[in-house]
Amino acid sequence: MDALAGLLDGPRARGAFLLRMVMEPPWSVRIEDGAPLCLMCVTRGEAWLVHDSATEPVHVRPGDIAIVRGPEAYTVTDAPGSTPHALIGPGGTCHTLRGEPLDLSMKLGVRTWGNATDGSSTMLVGTYGMAGEVGRRLLDALPDVLHLPADAWNCPLLPVLDDEISRDDPGQSVVLDRVLDLLLIAALRTWFSRPDAAAPGWYRAMGDPVVGRALRLLQNEPAHPWTVASLAAQCGVSRAALARRFTALVGEPPMAYLADWRLSLAADRLRETDATVESIARQVGYGGSFALSTAFKRVRGVSPQEHRAGLKARPAIEDNTEPVRRSRSAVAQPS
Repeated sequence: MDALAGLLDGPRARGAFLLRMVMEPPWSVRIEDGAPLCLMCVTRGEAWLVHDSATEPVHVRPGDIAIVRGPEAYTVTDAPGSTPHALIGPGGTCHTLRGEPLDLSMKLGVRTWGNATDGSSTMLVGTYGMAGEVGRRLLDALPDVLHLPADAWNCPLLPVLDDEISRDDPGQSVVLDRVLDLLLIAALRTWFSRPDAAAPGWYRAMGDPVVGRALRLLQNEPAHPWTVASLAAQCGVSRAALARRFTALVGEPPMAYLADWRLSLAADRLRETDATVESIARQVGYGGSFALSTAFKRVRGVSPQEHRAGLKARPAIEDNTEPVRRSRSAVAQPS
């Protein structure tokens, strides 16, 4: 498992919100849905992305892709400074700034939403409603807004998404989830490869012959009873040399990285499966449920059972067939 593959295992789309947004100026949409990750591609016209945490607005043109890391709010608009006409809130609610509902008035068809059927600007939007805990390390490495101009990357998936997004065939949500995942991977792979991307230490370290091997061993075999000594032996270096080199490149010692990885995997499996805490503990390298619970509560502040119960209490994202309600991602863009 390489760095990107392992860390993308968290934000894997599961019933993601996808939407074609069609707008005619003047228009401006405020996004306050708290979604962890959104993608936006302009297929016609243009749009501006104004993020609350960014100093400069991002101009998105045809063929560009923008990725927004939540949960901070942002605005997608025809021009910076425009007053928002619509507000997307938690759960995909859509209304005016005065609270008047817009759910039905802006629905233009299957996964299509906007203020004009033949608007001059068209955007494809994909929103991940819940990021997996494994993806937390990846999400933390991204800027608030990730923007790739059309001339900086060449991806054949945009026409595929454009063609599939308004279909209503059986199993269509699964098709769209997979296309969205591929689009995300392609964009992040391109961004991480750029010299100005400031890729995180763990990503750059994957290219190191020693630390890269150590990272892959930890990611692929988290349940193994690793020590720095046993890991160093597998990598063909001394214990001190591995500890020094790993910490310098990754930014934390090997065992600290492993502990975080194990807890992230456990958190993900608590969300995705009905396996017992005891079973999950052994899958990720703990001696039993007590050891996992102790570590989990110390780091995350809640027990595994409380973590699982909290996730189950969250409202599920509604199906894509009602574009406006899911328009929570209706304006997500990468930087």
